[in-house]
Amino acid sequence: MTLDLSNNLLDGFIPSTLFQLSNLVFIDLSYNKLVGQLTNLNHLTKLEKLLLGFNRINGSIPSTIGHLKTLLALSIHSNFLEGSVPEEIGNLTALVSLDLSQNQLSGPIPPQIGNCFNLEELNLSNNNLQGHIPNQIRKLSLLDRVDLRNNDFSSVVPYNLHGAKYDYDVNPSFYNKDDEVYGGNKNLKSYSCSPLKKNCNLPIFLPITIFVAFFLFGCLLQLLLWRYKVKVNPTSVLQATKNGDLFSIWNYDGKIAYEDIIAATNDFDIRYCIGTGRYGSVYRAQLPSGRVVALKKLHRLEAEEPALDRSFRNEIKFLTEVRHRNIVKLHGYCLHKRCMFLIYEYMERGSLFFMLSDDVQAVELDWAKRVNIIKSTAHALSYLHFECTRIIVHRDISSNNILLNLDLEAFVSDFGTARIIDPDSSNQTRLVGTYGYVAPELAYTMIVTEKCDVYSFGVLALETLVGKHPAKILSLLSEPSSLQNIMLIDVLDPRLSPPTSQLVAQNIVHVATI
Repeated sequence: MTLDLSNNLLDGFIPSTLFQLSNLVFIDLSYNKLVGQLTNLNHLTKLEKLLLGFNRINGSIPSTIGHLKTLLALSIHSNFLEGSVPEEIGNLTALVSLDLSQNQLSGPIPPQIGNCFNLEELNLSNNNLQGHIPNQIRKLSLLDRVDLRNNDFSSVVPYNLHGAKYDYDVNPSFYNKDDEVYGGNKNLKSYSCSPLKKNCNLPIFLPITIFVAFFLFGCLLQLLLWRYKVKVNPTSVLQATKNGDLFSIWNYDGKIAYEDIIAATNDFDIRYCIGTGRYGSVYRAQLPSGRVVALKKLHRLEAEEPALDRSFRNEIKFLTEVRHRNIVKLHGYCLHKRCMFLIYEYMERGSLFFMLSDDVQAVELDWAKRVNIIKSTAHALSYLHFECTRIIVHRDISSNNILLNLDLEAFVSDFGTARIIDPDSSNQTRLVGTYGYVAPELAYTMIVTEKCDVYSFGVLALETLVGKHPAKILSLLSEPSSLQNIMLIDVLDPRLSPPTSQLVAQNIVHVATI
């Protein structure tokens, strides 16, 4: 059941009986003039969204808030709430968004907030919260947006808090606090000691350990060289370092490889740009060795957006862990606040969407090649779902993210929104993906599973056979009886002749009836 009375001129008290309606899933009373206190919330056991922002609600947040185990979004911003944030907030393990900003809350942030593992948005700004920011908040690895401004926090900012940016000062052991997250907290100091500095947190015997390790490594190397009589040609190594073959340079001198990339693209000149994506541009670069690579560069303005920066780093995380012949290979990356880019193997034919959109190139994709594209994508998804140590859900399978090489072989790309499935978590999240490919149930449950990829794959498979997005066919799925009068031959891409090979025809029928 849903109750939406937002954006009206409602005034007076919120009826106490409202919070006794145990079947309510969605309550939105925001942008009104309602007064009163929040009480008896423990009956709302099915509630997923409670939106009460921009009202005149007073009193404190009741401890019974912890009974709302299914709650995904809690927004009570811009009211007159007082008291502390109850520690029972940590019971809301499904919570994705929490906004208590613009109130008169006081006291510390309860450390139990670290139990809200699915939290992506946290806004506690413009209150009177005090004390130090608990270290438990660093456990919230999905945090995308954080706003703790204009409070009275003290001590130091948490190191490496997700959703916050850190700028390095002249002193490499000093981290400037992000004013967009911590501004207005005059007693809050920047993190002044990098955990990588040996004179800060590491034991004093670390230099000795490093020396012994290098000594033993040197002895082992000398032994191997003597045993196998290996002769290293210094000239060849120097030549490789100077001439910038990325795949040998990467292990010798990253700076030279970086300079080669800048030179190959004339500092990312528009002439070398071959496409623009959700958060950056793609460039073609030919290195001095003759090898061609693709560079995905995050625009400088986009790099300042926490969500896009997180997506960029997320892609690095997954592509450095997965290895499959039908998943695009990541050869390297550069992460710097002034220049961020990824280095992929170059896909000469671009995306499947681009090929299908062009009448001439679409004909090159004969039925056998299209079936192989579908099979290759299925193999890649099977690897992510069943063969990785932990289940990985791509969450954005679409024809734009299937790349084709010179032989028209398919490779899954763009892992910016990928996510690991945690068997001990509800795996609830916000809605991501490409419109027209997202599983309908995801919009209602907000629970991500590998089935989300399966639905997207089904849309992709139909698109590959039909030659365009199968929106019309998908609209008929709500009435299965209407599909009985549609012949497969009538919906296949008319730009190709009907398949003549019996095997190919059987494969097409198999794909179409999955």
